[in-house]
Amino acid sequence: MHRVVVDPEVPADVASLMRRNGHLLSRFRSGWNPEPDGASRVPAVIVTAFGATMLAGLFGTLLVGVPPAFSITAAIICLTVLATVYLATKPAPADSIERVLYRHARHYRGGYLIIEDFDHGARQLLGRAQRAIDHILRSRVNVMGMLDSVRNAVMLPAEEWEIARLLTKLSALRARHRHMARGGRTPEVAAAMAPMERALAASEAAVVARVEALERYAAHVTQADHALVSQGQIEVLRAQLPEYEQLVAETGAARFLAPEIGNLSDDAEQLRRALRDSLRSAHEAFRHLDGPIPGQLP
Repeated sequence: MHRVVVDPEVPADVASLMRRNGHLLSRFRSGWNPEPDGASRVPAVIVTAFGATMLAGLFGTLLVGVPPAFSITAAIICLTVLATVYLATKPAPADSIERVLYRHARHYRGGYLIIEDFDHGARQLLGRAQRAIDHILRSRVNVMGMLDSVRNAVMLPAEEWEIARLLTKLSALRARHRHMARGGRTPEVAAAMAPMERALAASEAAVVARVEALERYAAHVTQADHALVSQGQIEVLRAQLPEYEQLVAETGAARFLAPEIGNLSDDAEQLRRALRDSLRSAHEAFRHLDGPIPGQLP
């Protein structure tokens, strides 16, 4: 499930509200407005329609001979239907999530992107980027501050926004291109469109490169996490080592097992080096994320 992507310039509390309520943002985009906008006039419409129905029933009774009970029943049905419609369209309270979010969505229009802004290919790329970012931010080494967690918290959302922004442009241009190509193309039109197609392909490759850079960073972070977990487990074993050494000494089994037990210290040192190397690789991958990717869309 793709989350709403929000411009890092949007206040954090508003961004959080948007991410939690993507379905409402989609409804706003489709034209739904939770604000009153004329709802206060609905009761007057109900009264008018009810009165018109009663008046029609009265004339029907006097002029055509319609039974009064029929006229009253029709008026009641009309009133019930109109009241139901009114209750269904009654505006939410001013402080409801729908109305608060609606006002934020209008104020920060252009500052958020929802699933409808992406075509199928763009959604797949965005999902890959978001999974990589989530993995990095939730990793043990990041939470423990062994990575540049503060910079991660700032840079990774900015990278997510930039990737999403570029993907929406690609989605819109691809849709326009498909529309232009629909119904066949003459050789002249095909020749004119060829550079545009190459530009789209090159731009998509540039965005893919950004996503892959995030995934490489996430892979290094995964290695560091594994090394950290293994190191912790080895340290627990090392703490228990004296008991095993005493047991081996008491049973006279040292000649069989002493070398294997001694390797535990070597294993711990290897894991420390593996963790250090993994963190160094993660930091290097992080620095690569700052570099511009040639051919990216403006």
